[in-house]
Amino acid sequence: QVKVVESGGDSVPAGGSLRLSCADSRYTYSTDCMGWFRQTPGKEREEVAHIASDGSTKYADSVVGRFTISRDNVKNILYLQMNSLKPEDTAMYSCAADRCDILIERGVYNYWGQGTQVTVFS
Repeated sequence: QVKVVESGGDSVPAGGSLRLSCADSRYTYSTDCMGWFRQTPGKEREEVAHIASDGSTKYADSVVGRFTISRDNVKNILYLQMNSLKPEDTAMYSCAADRCDILIERGVYNYWGQGTQVTVFS
């Protein structure tokens, strides 16, 4: 049963914007920590944004001031607003979710989506 599903990836010109969405159907959504990751071939997966159940956020240095992570706790949807996109933002973007207490204990997310491709062309 698929529990985490991303959408919103597209091909956009440099300087453009995209909003990614991640639907989390898990019943523990309200207590979940969630993160947006990206990966390109040959590179390690990078967590670009994280949001805890209390709404606190963290960002990778490379996206600070350009990306914004948010969550809708009524619709159980996670968002990633990406502005001022650069070609180096091109990657497969995935969202991940888990209860915050389990994430802290284990250090890794258990629930992952399939990913959505973002391509930024110059």
